[in-house]
Amino acid sequence: MNSSIASIVVKDLDLNPVDLIQQHSGKAQLLLIYNNDCMGCTGRAIPLAYEFQLQFPDIEVAAIHSDFTNREGNKENIKAIFTSGEIPFPIYIDQHHQVYDQFKAEGTPQWLLITANGELYRSIFGSQDNAKNRLFYALESLVNE
Repeated sequence: MNSSIASIVVKDLDLNPVDLIQQHSGKAQLLLIYNNDCMGCTGRAIPLAYEFQLQFPDIEVAAIHSDFTNREGNKENIKAIFTSGEIPFPIYIDQHHQVYDQFKAEGTPQWLLITANGELYRSIFGSQDNAKNRLFYALESLVNE
């Protein structure tokens, strides 16, 4: 894949614009595109993102809530999906599903693995075992490059 990404513009939970490519710390990034109304996202993908954050500390993990008609995210309903009320990694809002469209997501959850140089390394759809395995091996490959 490895195509350079100029920008990924989202909003933080206070609706301030953020460019995830410009503001990253020079580490590779694992971005999860999801929606609160997606049971696979909240039940499997978000816990998996947290698991990957612990397992691969050299990779920045963040989630992007893609807004769809009548399925918009805000600070309150995004925080509400976490039983502790604490968000374990940064979560951003993709108003009007622009990032979802930018990466031609197949649905939610969609995972984007971006190199430290800002190139798309892998894009993987899903949260079940096949996607989980593909993500794990892609993360291992990226970390060991």
